[in-house]
Parts: sequence; structure tokens; C-alpha cells
Amino acid sequence: MVYLQEQLTFNQANIQVLEESNASGGKNLYLKGICIEGNKRNANDRIYPLHEITRAVNTITQQIKEGNSVLGEVDHPDDLKINLDRVCHSVEDMWMEGEAGHGKLKILPTPMGDLIKTLVQNGVKLGVSSRGSGNVDDRTGHVSDFEIVTIDVVAQPSAPNAYPKAIYEGMMNMNYGHRLLEIAKDAGRDNKVQKYLKGEVIRLIRNLKI
Repeated sequence: MVYLQEQLTFNQANIQVLEESNASGGKNLYLKGICIEGNKRNANDRIYPLHEITRAVNTITQQIKEGNSVLGEVDHPDDLKINLDRVCHSVEDMWMEGEAGHGKLKILPTPMGDLIKTLVQNGVKLGVSSRGSGNVDDRTGHVSDFEIVTIDVVAQPSAPNAYPKAIYEGMMNMNYGHRLLEIAKDAGRDNKVQKYLKGEVIRLIRNLKI
């Protein structure tokens, strides 16, 4: 079994940004679209047969129905572990449409979730990335024994075939990036701190070349 990660850009995933009312009278933000494609050779020269994707999607759906949380992160973790300090959303639903697995992601009120919300509300186009494991035939590129662990939210490449620039890495390369992350961790539900954080994130977005 090997670590498998497949990215789709905003347009490839046909991302829809949705706002839906919640029980407390507020609104939740969702990203909805294609999470993984089947029966076609992708950018990583791999092919996911339809039956492999269908089984993996059904497994995630069953986990959700049983009340288990499927949490996703910002950008590209290098393993299958879920890092709670980078969680930005939960996978609320997955289903098959044709030869593609679709999903609905609920943006959570975490520091990274607030970052994603601010990016989306300011017009930044984000993509998605499936994270899982399986076996790959070295000769044909066909994937077998495929399992999805989660779906992550990733930065949109600036041009076709360009290597995606991670938001997190972009922040770390800026003078006040480290400070901004520390503020995000301490923001909690303090409205004044959150308002200041939002202003700083917007300023950061304007300086990032995404």
C-alpha cells in the first residue's frame, strides 16, 4: 500500500461555494464538487477504476452515517495522519455521479477554517485533493485496494500544470506570517481578535501571488 494524493483545481472539481442556514440562525459555508475522478489517466499518471472509487466513496459515506467525523486539512500533508491544528473542514457527504466521486465539505470555525472562509469570501479559487492509500501497478498505472482517508482543501495553481503554491508556505515566507498563525491559534471566539485577524488575512492575501 502506498500513499496516494490526487489534486483537482477549482475548475476541474467544478467547485460550488454554498451558504446554508443552521439551527442557531447563522449560516454555514460549504464547498461542493468533484473530489476524485475515475477511469481516466490523471496528472500523476495513475488510473482509478470505477469500482475502486465507488467502493472507497461508499466506505466514507458509511463512516459518516455511523456518526464518525471525517476531517480535512489545508494543503498537502505528507502522510495519512490528521493534524488537528490544520483542520479546516469536515466531509459531510460523498456520493458517485457518473465516473467521479463528489463531496460536500463544511468549513469549520477553526483557525484554518476561518482562513479558508476569508480566502473564499475574497474571491480566491481553491482546489481539492483526495488523500488515501492503495496499490499501483507500475506498468499500467492502475490503482487497486484504494481507500480514501479524507479530502483536503488546496491552493489553486496560478497556471495550468503549475506546481501548487501552498497558502501555509506562503505565509511562512512572509515577515508577519508566523505572527498571524499565532494570532489565529489564540483567536478562539474573541470577536475583537477575530476581526483583527480577518483584516490581517485579507492583507496577506493581497500580498500572496496565487
